[in-house]
Order: sequence, then C-alpha cells, then structure tokens
Amino acid sequence: MERKIKEGAVIWEPPYDFQHNSNIFRYISWLKYKKGLSFRDYHQLWKWSVNDITGFWETIWEYFDIIASKPYKAVLENPVMPGAKWFPGAELNYAEHIFHNRDLKKTALIHASELRPLAHMTWRELYDQVAAMRLALKTLGVTRGDRVVGYLPNIPETIVSFLACASIGAIWSSCSPDFGSLSVIDRFKQIEPKVLIATDGYRYGGKDFVRTDVIKEIQQAIPTLRKTVIVPYLSNHPNTSQLANVDRWDELIAANRGQALTFEQVPFSHPLWILYSSGTTGIPKAIVQGHGGILLEHLKMETFHMDLKPNDRFFWFTTTGWMMWNVVVSGLLTGATAILFDGNPGYPDLNTLWKLAEETQMTVFGTSASFIKACMDAEIHPGRNFDLSHLKSIGSTGSPLSPEGFQWVYDHVKEDLWLVSTSGGTDLCSAFVGGCPLLPVRAGEIQCRALGAAVEAFDDKGKSVTDTVGELVVRKPMPSMPLFLWNDIHGSRYQESYFDMYPGVWRHGDWIKITRDGGCVIYGRSDSTINRGGVRIGTSEIYRAVESIPDIVDSLVIDVQRKKSESEMLLFVVLKNGKTLDEERKKEIKQRIRSNCSPRHIPNDIYEVPDIPRTLNGKKLEVPVKKILQGEPLETVVNKGALSNPDSLQFFVKLQEKYTKGA
Repeated sequence: MERKIKEGAVIWEPPYDFQHNSNIFRYISWLKYKKGLSFRDYHQLWKWSVNDITGFWETIWEYFDIIASKPYKAVLENPVMPGAKWFPGAELNYAEHIFHNRDLKKTALIHASELRPLAHMTWRELYDQVAAMRLALKTLGVTRGDRVVGYLPNIPETIVSFLACASIGAIWSSCSPDFGSLSVIDRFKQIEPKVLIATDGYRYGGKDFVRTDVIKEIQQAIPTLRKTVIVPYLSNHPNTSQLANVDRWDELIAANRGQALTFEQVPFSHPLWILYSSGTTGIPKAIVQGHGGILLEHLKMETFHMDLKPNDRFFWFTTTGWMMWNVVVSGLLTGATAILFDGNPGYPDLNTLWKLAEETQMTVFGTSASFIKACMDAEIHPGRNFDLSHLKSIGSTGSPLSPEGFQWVYDHVKEDLWLVSTSGGTDLCSAFVGGCPLLPVRAGEIQCRALGAAVEAFDDKGKSVTDTVGELVVRKPMPSMPLFLWNDIHGSRYQESYFDMYPGVWRHGDWIKITRDGGCVIYGRSDSTINRGGVRIGTSEIYRAVESIPDIVDSLVIDVQRKKSESEMLLFVVLKNGKTLDEERKKEIKQRIRSNCSPRHIPNDIYEVPDIPRTLNGKKLEVPVKKILQGEPLETVVNKGALSNPDSLQFFVKLQEKYTKGA
C-alpha cells in the first residue's frame, strides 16, 4: 500500500542546473536582453503573458524565428471570443517548420509495436517519405483545402501521411483502428474526405484484428471518397480485393521517390487538422484548428512547459484518436526524437512501456494518470527493474493524478525526476495548466497556469476566486482555439459549447482550484460534481478516497436526482478478482470517504460492477450514466460507438429498470 501524502506537499525541487539549463530560463533571459523585460519568477512572467497577450505572442513569433512567406499585419485583430483573428496577413506552413534546419542524419522517429520490432527512422528517411507521399496525394487529386483521413495506428506511416497532407495545405483527420465503423463514419462523414489512408488491421494484446470489413463500410458510407490507400500492417496480409479504388502505401512511396519536398504557403488561420470531441452523447464535434495557431501554441507548450530539446527522446502513450498523438508529432518542431508505440501497454504486463523507456533511452515519458494508478495497483518497480538513467521527466494527463500517484513516481520510478501533470483539452489541442522546470512539484498539484492562458476559477456568481474550487474559465483568446466547428455554419454550436454560461469567456467544463502559490488542482468535470447539502466535491476526490482501498480497482460515483425526492449518491466499484462487496467492505468504503472527503458525501448505495464505462480515450462516463439512472433512454444519452466497453452500460440500464418497477 502506498504511503499517504498531503495534497500540496512539496515533493521535488528543481536543481539549480536543471533550472538554468531549461528552455524557459533562456526565454526569460532573451526577454531581458532583447526586450528590456525583467521578471523575478515564473508567476510574474505568466501575469505579463496574459495581461499583454499581443506582446507575448509577438515575442513567441520572434523567439522561434517563424518562417513566413508573407508578414502579418497585426498580432491580434478583433480580440474577442469567439472571433479573435490572429496574425492576419501572414502566410506560412506548419510542416515546413518540422523540417527546418534539421540534421538529416539524426534520428527523427523511434518506433515499435506488437507487430514490429524496435526501429529508427532518420530525418532524411522521414523527409524522403513525406516528399514521396506528397506527390502521391497530389497525383490522387488532393489539393489545398481537401480533407485526407487516416484510419491508422500510431506508426511512422501515419506521421508521414499527415505531414504530406499539411505540406499541400490539405486538412488531416484521423481515427484509431480500434474505433468501430459507426464511430469512424460519424466523424469522417461530416468532413467529406477525398482520400482515406487505412491499415488492413492492428494487433492488441497479442491478438490480430482485421479491419478490411470496416474499411468497406466506411467506403460505402462516405460517397466523397475517391481513393483508399492501404497500409499493409498485419503479417498475414488480409485480402483487400473487396475494397474499391485501392492503392498500396508501399507501392505509392516507391513510385514517387526522389522528389524534393515543397510547402504550400497558407494563411495563418488555414485549417491544419480536425479533431473530435468524445461523441458520447451524439455526433462528435468536428473541431478545426489552424496551421499558425497550432504552430505557435505547440512551440510554446513543448519548448517551455515540457522543456523539449533537440537531444530529447519524447514519448507519450497515445492512439491516433487522441490529441496527444498530435502533440507527439509537434514534438518534432523542437528537433527532439519522437518515440511511437502501437499496442497494449499492459501486454504481456505493465512493464512493457518501462522496458521501452530503457531500450530507447527515453528522456520524456508521457502517460495517463490511469496508467500510473494501474502500475501502483500491480505493485511494479520500474526504477528497480529497468535502467531509467536517461529519464528526466514524466508527463501525466487524461484525468487528475492523485497525491499518492505523485508519491509512487518518486518512490518507484526515480527520485530525481520532474513530474509534469497537465490538463487541457482536445478543443485547443494543448494544456491550459501544466509544468514549469523553474517550480517545485507539489503532490496532487499541477505546477502552474500555462503562458498566454488567462485561466481563472469562477464561483457561482462568475467572480474569480483563489484557493476555492470553481469553474475553469479562460478570459482571453489563445491562438489554437478552434477556428470553427465543421458544418457549424452560423457558429451556434461553437457558441453553445464554450460561451453560453459566461458571454465572451471560455468555459471549459472542469472544476479547478488555483492556489495562492499559483499551482492548480483539477477536480473532474463540473457537470458531474457532487453537491450534498451545499457542499460541492469533485468526483476525483471521491475516486482518490475509494481507490486507495487495496481491493478496489476502479470506481464511478453518480449523484442522481430522483423525482419528488432528494438526490441519491450512488457509488459503483470494480473489485479485484476473488474479492466481493460484503458489508464489511462497504463500511470501510464509507469510512474512507467520511474521513478523506466529507461526512455529507457518504453514498446512499454501493454496487459492485464488472466494469466502469469509459470512452475510447479512457475517460469515465459520468454524465451519460447519470442520465440513464435518471430515466433517460440509453439511445438518446450515449453513442455506444464512442465507448471502449459499451456492454458495461447494461448494468446501469437494468438498475434503472429495477428502480422504475419498484417506484
């Protein structure tokens, strides 16, 4: 059992050399000597970055020596949300910055999967393949503004396809091959793609999954598709003769080799890619982000808040259906080597990624709070069993990391390590709050608000508060905020998604506490908070208490509003194999919540379930389950295709039916 640690306790201090060799320290020095701006600490720097957002973002443009074929007329035109116009007049290309001034002999990508052994790709090889794929796409009729979609795993071919697409000025979008046909069609059909690049299948947990039937369904459902490019991946080479208008990836690359790579110059706000919301309650939002906005935001985030340098080897466990894949690609902007992995991180056991870290001499290991929790529960010891001497930092995102999770990293991975907990969203493909190599790491806390992100916590009256949990809002625009939502002609869905509660202020939908020291704590989604007798608690606090019990693997808490009665707080738990939810264990759970959270938040009922419903990206399905338990029909509250385990919903449907019959 992991030792308890108080939230906010200092758990690591950055050494002097670590601070002074950091990218952000160099930026602060540059601001002093080039701009006459002096800052005594990070928090003063942050205040300037949000009080003078045009001045700040102009220095980002200059500091990173942005390549533009046409200059900008202003930094920010019409500085309101929604509707801000960044760097009008400028023309550039995101992909051009990926390859600018690279040592072509150096390694660009290190990749491994359950199907392929560990291998390296140099910048020269990446350049040549992108140039070949660019010509192939143009030969297939792809031009500026066309959509190209990928149904691909996290392998080099996916990055090559995206960069080729971006170099043309076409618009990229991707889904992981573990998405079912309906989920893929819901996403891709909206944007009317011209070309689909897809794998014949994938391997996960030692088992092969053939996807040719799914590809056929996608082709039949999307009439705008003119061509499908198949990436041969499975070793048994599934038959693709049933598919129409097909070319093979390897044949296209071979036929178009030897070409120079050129870059279409596009306006700063020209669409770069389309990401999607989770789609758990309907058709996913198709979120459009631009070349320039992503370029500046990712250079800022990955250089200053992740401290990536050209000699780093940067990894984040992700699929191509999560925004962190896009962040990994942008790691190349810093000159760092990107590490890719396709497969089950728990197969054959949870040591798989730690072994990868040793083999690749990984310096930055990005993962999720749920992976760290799984490693804790499995009682593994990565630092003892693997050589992690090259590892300088671990990144955690996806959900709040508990103080015990922080402690586990320092106890079982490495003592001298920078733990970077971050929180942001697909909506801007970046972090609102994250790491800073100049600041201490405090247990359970995110170190700071990101530069240029005017993040505040709002109370019920829309007033900014400190040391109190409130709504996470952003008061000023950021360059990577969505240009628009696809097919949202009048902008009504965009407005409704982010600005309905506070006009002109971005409401993200998370609970956040901003401490007096400038740190941040995320408490889960604000639309699933638990309010009992006027005392509000974020669900993450309850999960921390419940899941600290050794026999509990996972949990879900829902506050259900019943008709003509007070709300009921229901807790659902997944137990380790062989364990049962007896009265003694229920008593232990209640006592743990009482002492760690609040006596008002003792659940009315506790149920044992086989599985907790999660999205394809691993997030707990709190709001849809709440609606099911309040009597709303399953088909209206959740898109089952957006779930990794849709069968897990049946327990909640049956529970609601039982309640209705007994009412």
